[in-house]
Amino acid sequence: MPFPASHPALDRALSERGYAEPTPVQSAVLEAEQGRDLLVSAQTGSGKTVAFGLALAPTLLGEAEKFAEFGAPVALVIAPTRELALQVSNELQWLYAKTGARIVSCVGGMDPKVERQALNRGCHIVVGTPGRLRDHLERGSLDLTTLQAVVLDEADEMLDMGFHEDLTFILETAPAERRTLMFSATLARDIVQLAKTYQRDALRIDTVAGNASHADIEYKAIRVAPNEVELAVVNVLRYFEAPGALVFANTRERVKHLTSSLRERGFSVVGLSGELTQSQRSEALQALRDGHARVCVATDVAARGLDLPDLGLVIHAEIPVNKAGLLHRSGRTGRAGKKGVSVLLVSYTRRRKVELMLQSASIKAEWSGPPSAEMILENDRKRMLADPVLTAPVEDEDMLALGRQLLEKTTPEQVAAALIRLYQQKLPAPEDVYDDDRMKRQQESGKNDKGQPDVPYTDFARGGDMTWYRINIGRDKNADPKWLMPTICRLGHVTKRDIGAIKIFERETKFEITQEMQARFEAAIALGLEDGVKIDPAVKPGPSEKPVSRWDKKPAGGDRPDKKPWKAREEGGEKPAWKPREDRPEGAKKPWVKREDAAPAVEGKKPWVKREETAEKPAWKAREDRPQAEKKPWVKRDDAPAPAAEGKKPWVKRTPADPTPPGKKPWVKKPASEGKTPWAPRSDAEAAPAAAAGDRPWKGKPKGGDRPWAARDPRGKPAGAKPYKAKGPR
Repeated sequence: MPFPASHPALDRALSERGYAEPTPVQSAVLEAEQGRDLLVSAQTGSGKTVAFGLALAPTLLGEAEKFAEFGAPVALVIAPTRELALQVSNELQWLYAKTGARIVSCVGGMDPKVERQALNRGCHIVVGTPGRLRDHLERGSLDLTTLQAVVLDEADEMLDMGFHEDLTFILETAPAERRTLMFSATLARDIVQLAKTYQRDALRIDTVAGNASHADIEYKAIRVAPNEVELAVVNVLRYFEAPGALVFANTRERVKHLTSSLRERGFSVVGLSGELTQSQRSEALQALRDGHARVCVATDVAARGLDLPDLGLVIHAEIPVNKAGLLHRSGRTGRAGKKGVSVLLVSYTRRRKVELMLQSASIKAEWSGPPSAEMILENDRKRMLADPVLTAPVEDEDMLALGRQLLEKTTPEQVAAALIRLYQQKLPAPEDVYDDDRMKRQQESGKNDKGQPDVPYTDFARGGDMTWYRINIGRDKNADPKWLMPTICRLGHVTKRDIGAIKIFERETKFEITQEMQARFEAAIALGLEDGVKIDPAVKPGPSEKPVSRWDKKPAGGDRPDKKPWKAREEGGEKPAWKPREDRPEGAKKPWVKREDAAPAVEGKKPWVKREETAEKPAWKAREDRPQAEKKPWVKRDDAPAPAAEGKKPWVKRTPADPTPPGKKPWVKKPASEGKTPWAPRSDAEAAPAAAAGDRPWKGKPKGGDRPWAARDPRGKPAGAKPYKAKGPR
């Protein structure tokens, strides 16, 4: 159908660009009531930029043919990434070219001083990323007082990237009576909530059909060995030979590695990741648009909104995180009615995850092995024979004359061979990528080796001839099939389907490899193994070679009779009953006393013997060198019997000074006798007045050494005493 009339200046721009009929989202937006807020859900590549550009024209221009003088902006467009913002700015430039609109972009990575100068000179439309726009608002460079419309492009992506706070700040700063248009690939709960908060009676437009999403994209899932993903990327690029291809990786380091690897093989390739400056990122995209580069290796910064012409191939060198990432990456191709191919390179360990992801996205992908060198060369022949250069008419007489001279000197076959050689020299050589022929046959027949339908992870009995190998990892190094299996797969470039029986011995492990994979396995281990790992051919274990169970070995650490006084079981035997050490009598564990005849002790034995059953605990004896107790107020009895009474300590309490204040210890030193310090309790006549005055009526040895203290007399200081006064009650 013809393009609906929107604004005369914009209609002329659309005609000059060759727009004959609108896309579904453009038709829905143009048919909506003018001036109303819109909440639009449309798939990527559906022409959303032109759609909201057309929707803004009546609000911004009205009946006027052109914009008035420059001043504060009347429209603000917010995009999640720098590339998308610059792309939107370029689209609006040609769409509004005949209206005299001045459009300013404000994105991260560009010089903010230049942007401030452009804003100060005046503009009509500002396109930017949330962070940079908020920065200009906080610095006073951006004035939103005259704003009439706000557009949020890829709103779901901005929320996923953590711009919720910045969006809230911008929308609350804008005038409340503005018009708000939200465009999103999905209408998730947070998008709907944002619309309810900042839109007024928004018209909801959903142009995404559940099963028709990306109908122009052909999905292919290619099985690859984990270590051959890079080689598979080369062969996929060579097999399809698309004018433009986008290869996605998950990390910046992976992007740099893949870019260098493809450039080394002869591809015209550029890299795109968040660590590049904005000028470098713009140059990379422009090189891809101009045809100077045919391949772009990028992280997910290129997964949203980018419109790259002639991009016919998307390769997922690393699996996307979720379904949304898969759809947005693949949406870079198959745009505006053109066909595209999305290829997922799936290692054997990630197949289940990819199948679930494709199922949740309602995508049916064709599973196959990687393109082989023969398939690529065959496609090269077809493309060369169909090259329009061979059939295009030649009007240059000089070229025709030179061609006749060549035919006079050489045969036509030699000229054709030289042409083929020149044609092939421009193309990178295909790689020798492993293709599992058995799985390929299963896919073609739809059944596995047992005749069952080929469903994911259907196990089958390993049959056919097998070859034995040994690896120098055994039970002494805690070998276990749980980690031996992936180790063998990684070192030998095989899968678990290609490994048969695994027999673990004390110092080595023997395992089977299918003869179908023998050559590949030996070629992989010949390239080098990990430090300390060695794999050699082996013979099938004989009847006398019994695998070692982890329970059959002696405890780690060598001879440990103190903890586990048993040795390895005999073949087929049971664990022997615990036997006590011969030098230890049966009975309790602790009733031992030191031998009287312990010198010299027998080597390796403790010099202890068991107590007699009737022996009692010896009576407590005071140590002769025990000093006077400083903490416990006990003194030795003068009349202490020798030996002391059974079970009693030969100490008695001193007679306390009376009266005794609460909380005080009623003891003082005894009178001097036999070299002891001459301390004595105060008399009652001295103690009572001292206690009433807050003084201590007794004394003891201070902490830190001997200090000849004496209680003070109320009338004065006794002779020989230091002039200190005791503290009051504590």
